[in-house]
Amino acid sequence: MQLTGGQRLRVLREALGYTMRDVETGSLQVSRRLANDEFAIPPSRLSDIETKGVVPSIFRLYTLAAIYRCDYRELLSWYGVDLNNIHADILSARPNRSHFSRVSDSATEARIPVRLDPGFSFSKTTNIARMIEQWGAVPLTYLSTLADDRYSYGYIGTDDFTMYPILPPGSFVQVDEAKNRVAEGIWRSEYERPLYFVETRNGFVCCWCHVNRDQILLQSHPLSPVPVRTLKHPQEAEVIGQVVGVAMRLGGSQVLYSEPEQKESEELI
Repeated sequence: MQLTGGQRLRVLREALGYTMRDVETGSLQVSRRLANDEFAIPPSRLSDIETKGVVPSIFRLYTLAAIYRCDYRELLSWYGVDLNNIHADILSARPNRSHFSRVSDSATEARIPVRLDPGFSFSKTTNIARMIEQWGAVPLTYLSTLADDRYSYGYIGTDDFTMYPILPPGSFVQVDEAKNRVAEGIWRSEYERPLYFVETRNGFVCCWCHVNRDQILLQSHPLSPVPVRTLKHPQEAEVIGQVVGVAMRLGGSQVLYSEPEQKESEELI
């Protein structure tokens, strides 16, 4: 029979030779240092946690992690909260505004393909899932050789139609922050022209850009209902980097665009 979270905490306490009074004494020191009584754990409460299935608060779980010399993430997993799987729930809600995604920062492991079909070829269009013969959980520290800090990832909000239809709402973009200077040139197609991820005072936007002295033109797709915007550069708009990768869904439910409501003060201008 699998032990509950409370039972595991009791086993860990006894393995370290702690009495409940020892835990209380240690927790009082933690609560005094942090000036918060929520970190204190009276023996009666610890007994309820260990034997009656009471779930410790985030403050007391922190105290137990410190006193028991245990990783806070591991204690969370004993209560069914696995931060390494949080990516599976990020689509539970779809933000309306474009933003940077940092949900993976809390993960310590990643599931990656560890064995591919020998017949896999990058030159052919392929169902990647069918080419993966085995998945494995790998500590993220092992992937440090593949890390490149210049890349960040953005999400195109469901209300952001700036680059529609070539970049529909709900898309994810990979941004090369080393390429934060707007390139000028003659582009043979709309797909060849660089896209940039830009931060403005009103949030983020992904679009084509053109810089003219101290002004930057945020140009939307010609078929997009979003108007072209001109802002001061870099005071009102900062180029985070160039988009070098895109992940998007094709088909599915249709998203209708509606003009954003203007504030009363803007209407009077």
